[in-house]
Amino acid sequence: MTSRIREKIIADRTSWIRQMISGIKALPQDTMDVFTSDPRTVAAAESYLRRGLEALMDIGRHVLAKGFSKVVSEYKDIPVKLRESGVLKEADATIMRELAGYRNRMV
Repeated sequence: MTSRIREKIIADRTSWIRQMISGIKALPQDTMDVFTSDPRTVAAAESYLRRGLEALMDIGRHVLAKGFSKVVSEYKDIPVKLRESGVLKEADATIMRELAGYRNRMV
């Protein structure tokens, strides 16, 4: 029996992504020099970005598991399976796969 996609999980992760984007927007971004002058700013940006990408991948993994009974362990495979399942278009899957690869390089 296939479980259902849980709206609360999707909403929570989406809210988290919005919070991470807000965190990035709140950082000083006037110039590269201003941005990099405090190493904590760079670390915060990296953390916000990584956590936002992880939430995006968690949404994809949840949709695959609950909506299609597909288990995916690697972030880079999530967009591929979402495309194969008809959830994402090719172009969107390509972008999401690039984001997954970027996230993997961050950790």
